[in-house]
Amino acid sequence: MTSFTDLTVWQRAMDLIAEVHAITENFPASDGSGLAKQLRSSSKSIVGNLAEGCGRYTFPDKANKFVIARGECSETKGHLLVAVRLKFVTPERAARALELTSEVGKMLSGLIKSCHRRSLITNN
Repeated sequence: MTSFTDLTVWQRAMDLIAEVHAITENFPASDGSGLAKQLRSSSKSIVGNLAEGCGRYTFPDKANKFVIARGECSETKGHLLVAVRLKFVTPERAARALELTSEVGKMLSGLIKSCHRRSLITNN
């Protein structure tokens, strides 16, 4: 791997961050629950854990960080669905971000499986 920034999953996760930030710009000022902050944080944690996983040496260490990133992706999706339910955002406006959470989650699952396979082959 040349760089984690070359990974399609990284690029889609960055697209997700941009979508989340654009969506949360229009959240009501009365958002006392801090939903905008939670959404921004969880979406950024996806790329943070992905980058950290790519920097780890062993495949189990890499897989662990990718699992955490996948969890953050699910959290982001959950928060987006809450935002739709609370009418902070329309379903149509949230659709692209929700699609990205599904896409990124599937790609992270692929990375996790790959790490597990490689770990079995190399005992690392």
